[in-house]
Amino acid sequence: MPLAGGPPLYILFYAFAAVGSTDFYRALFIGTIMTATSVSITVATLQELGKLKSFLGTTIVSAAVIDDVIGIVVLTCVLGASSGTGTGLGKVLINTVLFFATAVGVGVVAHFAMTWLDKRNPHTQRITIVSMAFCFAMAYIAEEYFGIADITGAYIAGIVLCTMDDAPYVERRVDISNYIIFAPIFFASIGLKTDISGLTPEIFLFCVCFVIVALITKIIGCGLAAKICRFNWGDSLKIGVGMMTRGEVALIVAQKGLEVGVVDSVYFTAVILLIVVSSVAKSMSFAMTSEPDTRESREDFPALV
Repeated sequence: MPLAGGPPLYILFYAFAAVGSTDFYRALFIGTIMTATSVSITVATLQELGKLKSFLGTTIVSAAVIDDVIGIVVLTCVLGASSGTGTGLGKVLINTVLFFATAVGVGVVAHFAMTWLDKRNPHTQRITIVSMAFCFAMAYIAEEYFGIADITGAYIAGIVLCTMDDAPYVERRVDISNYIIFAPIFFASIGLKTDISGLTPEIFLFCVCFVIVALITKIIGCGLAAKICRFNWGDSLKIGVGMMTRGEVALIVAQKGLEVGVVDSVYFTAVILLIVVSSVAKSMSFAMTSEPDTRESREDFPALV
C-alpha cells in the first residue's frame, strides 16, 4: 500500500505526469522509498520492550524481512525502468529473473565452497575476508552485468552466507567493521548529500505529508493483511504499527534514486524525518499498548485456513 500511496502524494503537489516521463518515475520512486520496513530498528525496539520472542514479535520480524525483499525487488524494477537507457519494463523484469536464476546457481556453488572453507578454517579471519569479498562481488555483478540495484546482490550473498556454521562468527566480525568503518562513512555521505538550503515551505509541507502518508498506508496495508490472516483487530493494529518503522533501507533507496537522478537531495530531509518519527511513534505505541503475549505454541496460532 505505501507504494501506491507515494505517486498520488507526488501528483497532488507537483501535478500529473505522463507515463514514462521523469516526473512519473519520480512519483513512483517516492512510493518505493516508503515500501521497506527497517528490520534492524524493528528487532531492536521489540527486544527492548521484551516482545521479540512473543508471537506478535515473531510475526512482525518475519513480515519485515519479507517486506525488505519485496522492497528490493521493487527498487530494482523502478531503477531499471527509469534508467533512461531505453530499457523497457519487460527488459528490466527479464534481467531481474536472469539475475535471480544466476544467483541460485552461484549461491549453490558458493554454499559448498564456503562450507568447505569453513571446515578447513573455522573461526579465522580468512573466512570473514572471503565472505566480505563475496558480498562485494555479488553487489558488483548485480549492478554491472544485470543493471539492477547492487544491494540486491549483497542481500543474496547474505542469504548464502547465513547457511554456514560460522555465520554468527562472521556476523560479529563484520559488525565490528560496520560500526568502525562502513556505517560512519554511509551516514556521513547521506549527510553530505542532504540539501537543507532548498527546504522551502512547499518542500517542508511535502515532507510532513510524506511522513503521514508513509505511516498511515503502512499501518492500514499491514493491518488489513493481518486481519485477512485471521488476527483480531487489536493484534492487526499492533502488527501494522510494528511494520511502520523505516530506517537504513529507506536511506539506501533514496541514495540510489539520487545517484540516477530520480530524486533531489532535498528529499533526504523527508526520509530522515520519516525514520525519526516512525521509530519514536512505534516505541511509544508499543509501550502504551504493552500486554503480556505468551502465545508460543503452534496451537495458539490463528487459523489461516
